[in-house]
Amino acid sequence: MSSSSTFSAFAERLSVGLQNRRNKGFPSPTRIKTEVLSGLTVALALVPEAVAFAFVAGVHPLVGLYAAFIVGLITALFGGRPGMISGATGALAVVMVSLVSQHGVEYLFATVVLMGILQILAGIFRLGKFIRLVPHPVMLGFVNGLAIVIFMAQLSQFKVPGPDGTQVWMQGIPLVLTLALVALTMSIIWVLPKLTKAIPAPLAGIGIVSCLVLALGIDVPNVGDLASIKGGLPQFHIPVIPLNLETLQIILPYAIILAAIGLIESLLTLNLVGEITGQRGGASQECLAQGAANTVTGFFGGMGGCAMIGQSMINVKSGGRMRISGVSAALFLLIFILFASSLIEQIPLAALVGVMFMVVIGTFAWNSLTILRRIPLTDALVIFLVTIVTVATDLAIAVVVGVIVSALAYSWNASKRISAKAYMSTKDTRVYQIEGPLFFGSTDGFAELFDIKNDPNTVVVDFMGSRVVDQSALQAIEDLASKYEADGKKLQLRHLSQDCHSLLNKAGQLMVDSDDDPDYGLVVDYSIKTGSFGNGH
Repeated sequence: MSSSSTFSAFAERLSVGLQNRRNKGFPSPTRIKTEVLSGLTVALALVPEAVAFAFVAGVHPLVGLYAAFIVGLITALFGGRPGMISGATGALAVVMVSLVSQHGVEYLFATVVLMGILQILAGIFRLGKFIRLVPHPVMLGFVNGLAIVIFMAQLSQFKVPGPDGTQVWMQGIPLVLTLALVALTMSIIWVLPKLTKAIPAPLAGIGIVSCLVLALGIDVPNVGDLASIKGGLPQFHIPVIPLNLETLQIILPYAIILAAIGLIESLLTLNLVGEITGQRGGASQECLAQGAANTVTGFFGGMGGCAMIGQSMINVKSGGRMRISGVSAALFLLIFILFASSLIEQIPLAALVGVMFMVVIGTFAWNSLTILRRIPLTDALVIFLVTIVTVATDLAIAVVVGVIVSALAYSWNASKRISAKAYMSTKDTRVYQIEGPLFFGSTDGFAELFDIKNDPNTVVVDFMGSRVVDQSALQAIEDLASKYEADGKKLQLRHLSQDCHSLLNKAGQLMVDSDDDPDYGLVVDYSIKTGSFGNGH
């Protein structure tokens, strides 16, 4: 066989092998390049965020940078959604302020460890599935509020030290130059994808604007003006705190709040990224990954963290879809700290602000403004409420408020859907066909459906079109039976689940068994006879 034919056969086998690897899920070189460049873009945007959040928490900038590296790396490797970016966040930093100011940074490290353990427990017990209870209007309010928060956070970059050392707003030529560079960065990010997708637009915007500033010697604030990011590898460090009950009483409340905020923000970001990338599931895995990341971070001098919607959006919009981009972002961040701090510190803040402003535009749910007239008034109010509370307080409170308001609105609407169709089946028997759910909110309406005084001697209550939901519903049925009994009339209950049969039989009620009885469990078992709770279903 000639050398040319041997080479051709080898090339063919190599081509087939590469194609088989791609078919098995191995990324192509083009995909790897896109992921790595996306990670680089994210890493550049992470630096000023991590430094700023460290200042908010009252700790050294490296504490925020180490958290961004460790949390970002572990969650990228094991998190529930490829493409998500995690690191130090403002939502957690604002909670840490009082802890650090009152007790010191060592207590913060211990709190982060405990926070991670609580998040791991949440993953083990699969508590992440409850994120599905967050209604869509709450999600819209969440992204809108977070977009506003991201926008407002960038405004601090338009301040400079004044004569007395305090921060004052830019004026004159510095302000004009900064705004021009921000606008240039945003223009590049908007135009470049129309020309080529070979390089992520945000990375190109940062690179072009940085080169322009350095080449022309434009005097505008840069990353180095925030703080030096130069440092070494994070070192293993056991928090130096007393191991006693008093310490636990100090750190446990903070750990619970931080764990809750971190998981809520991470799981909502998980859903948001999932909608963009077409992926589902992974909530419990994300809880475990966030918990492991924070536990490790606490032992390596980091301030802890959670998912970052801004950086996640940068990554997704730049083409990051795999774990490679998140890992690359974390490793690039470490490289910046170890070897490239002097170079990164020269990047103008205006370029990074431009990137974040484009994130704001892409994050805000603009369609929520156009659908307000077409959705129920309650949903529109929830969108506004969650948006306002997110901006005024924090994400966790906003989501809880939104879920509570949505649940109350649903309960109120459901309570008005109880009704009955009454007819005489025989000369001495009236049937009430119940429609709608019977639960704590509809018990009063249920009681008003019956005409006890004028009903015949036998009354049948048919629950085929209804559902008995909770103990309040059982008590309403018991009260109705007692009233008919006191009036000397016979009550029959038809088409109730076996769960209701067992409970109401304890009170001696006459149940009419049918082959088509429904099969469902109650929220809580309640013994009417003994007045005690049993096992919930």
